[in-house]
Amino acid sequence: MNIPTASMNAEIITKYFPTLSETQLKQYAALMDLYRDWNAKINVISRKDIDNLYEHHVLHSLAIAKAIRFVPGTSILDFGTGGGFPGIPLAIMFPECRFKLIDGTGKKILVATEVAKAIGLKNVRAEHLRGEEEKGKFDFVVSRAVMPLPNLMKIVRKNISPKQQNATLNGIFCLKGGNVDAEIHPFRCQAEVTDISLWFEEEWFKEKNVIYVPC
Repeated sequence: MNIPTASMNAEIITKYFPTLSETQLKQYAALMDLYRDWNAKINVISRKDIDNLYEHHVLHSLAIAKAIRFVPGTSILDFGTGGGFPGIPLAIMFPECRFKLIDGTGKKILVATEVAKAIGLKNVRAEHLRGEEEKGKFDFVVSRAVMPLPNLMKIVRKNISPKQQNATLNGIFCLKGGNVDAEIHPFRCQAEVTDISLWFEEEWFKEKNVIYVPC
């Protein structure tokens, strides 16, 4: 695929991540056309929201990259990835880390697989799989508002590796909006909640959070 060298919409990424490589810039810039094309065939992003791809989906996913800088060799499971969020934006950001993207809907995994292939991501594997079926061990699990946090924790605790290689303890990073007090209550002594608007100034990020729970 001939990846475009620039995209006006993608500039919001460089606003907050100014030291990206040329390869990363091209990969992010390519996402709009790819997701527009796939979304016309398989609805993975709201038709009304596709114009906001970079702010509402790519940059939102990259809030996790503000919460933690994964060291090379880190393994990450994207639980309920849909069309590839937050996994694909994070895999571009951390090319020396390994990402597995799973989702229970095969059509969505097809989109994630083809997008990753089109932009040359070598560190991504996508599989049509429910979380309960995933047996692998990973340093971190990431997700984006897939289900209530207590339910997510019950499913993915088994997938957190006991071996540590990051300064941050292995665990879960999830993206959640609104008041999360009830969801984090069972983990209130461990959970760290960060308002994304501390990092990104756009109005849309108000009342959106990154939740981290060590396991």
